[in-house]
Amino acid sequence: MRATPTVLENNRIKLVVEVDEDEMNEALDAAAASLAKQVSVKGFRKGKVPKNVLIANIGGLGALRSEAIRESVPDFYARAVADTMSDPIGQPDINITAGEDEGPLIFEAEVEVRPEVEIRGQDELRVTIPSPNVLDEEVDAQIDRFRETDATLKDVDRPIVSGDLVTMDLHVQKVASEDAPLEMSDYMYTVGSGTITGGVDELILGLKAGEELKVNGSLGGGDVATYTMQLKQVKERELPELTDEWVEENTEWQSVDEMRDAILGQMRRRKVIEAQMSQRDAMLIALGDLVSADAVPEVLVDAETNERLHDLGHRLSEQKMNLEMFLQVTNQAPEQLLATLRDDAVRAVRIDLAMRALVKAEHLEPTQEEIDKELEDTAEAMSVDAEVLRKNLRDSGRVASFNAEVAKMKASRWLNDNVTFIDPDGVEIDRELLKTDQSVDADA
Repeated sequence: MRATPTVLENNRIKLVVEVDEDEMNEALDAAAASLAKQVSVKGFRKGKVPKNVLIANIGGLGALRSEAIRESVPDFYARAVADTMSDPIGQPDINITAGEDEGPLIFEAEVEVRPEVEIRGQDELRVTIPSPNVLDEEVDAQIDRFRETDATLKDVDRPIVSGDLVTMDLHVQKVASEDAPLEMSDYMYTVGSGTITGGVDELILGLKAGEELKVNGSLGGGDVATYTMQLKQVKERELPELTDEWVEENTEWQSVDEMRDAILGQMRRRKVIEAQMSQRDAMLIALGDLVSADAVPEVLVDAETNERLHDLGHRLSEQKMNLEMFLQVTNQAPEQLLATLRDDAVRAVRIDLAMRALVKAEHLEPTQEEIDKELEDTAEAMSVDAEVLRKNLRDSGRVASFNAEVAKMKASRWLNDNVTFIDPDGVEIDRELLKTDQSVDADA
């Protein structure tokens, strides 16, 4: 079999595939064997019908050849894709030009292929991730949480500040409803906790005991309610003095310095892990943003969206849920879910195109040795022979796809080594911190 590619307009190619007579004879034999298992001929068991008898019973050699062409053309096309290292992203338009009746089979296949895009600025990317650095005030705040467990409450006669405990009578009335209101007397609320409704924590600041606060807010389920709060008493937490004696008596540590060092170590490990976990997604999204959304083919977005919808359905079925139940639980309309999945699909396709462009721009194409090594590792992980996997890739037309994945692995490593990571304040992060092994239990 020979395949000759020709580049057409609009990201399309044409493959001219020539199948010699020996391969067509093999296809005829395979079609005959398949039909023999399906056709009933008096005097013969299924699968045992002689080829000449079978041909006579299905309408002649022409009928067998038509069936052989129908069955084998998809396989010949897949091999042509693999042999020409083409990367189709849609279904081909196939036209048989010769060999329908006899002789070598020749057909043409036109198909849309993955576009090649160009990117700029990949070596100047600044990627924002959570800071792995621990500030002194963060350690102090964590120590204060320990002290709060032994805090005393003291009445205060001043404007309310965040963290105060306010005793109030709470009245909640659903808007445009005759339902009885919810009444709660002497309800104690921690300012800043956000447990009443949105807006309370901001509006209550500066008020004093004896005043009233009225807020309209969400009641859940799309309902709105009026929250009326009669502020009766304000207390502040008075924390115990931080001494070695208090630490030894109330914590697992023996001194203030030991407590501070331990908390600093725990927080540093957690923050480094958080930063490390954010690295890959953040840098891929930043790289994908270098590709215009206009360059993304609809066929790729549709395929990615459908795959994500299928994966969601599979995950839901494992949890004994269906899509309708999921929409109810998440309070979404089908159109909202589809729009979210499609936005995620567009981002994923942009990242894929950008990674392939990065491979080309930075000359990261894998060597044959690297491809073979990855194929062997993949085969071992799948518990199959490497040659079996190699043949399956060729027969299914996925050679170019596999090679691209190997290339994108190299591109990912290049990206990780070359982007600049910054924290949310724009400060560059020490790369050595991100390489630190955090395998130690963060709570140890």
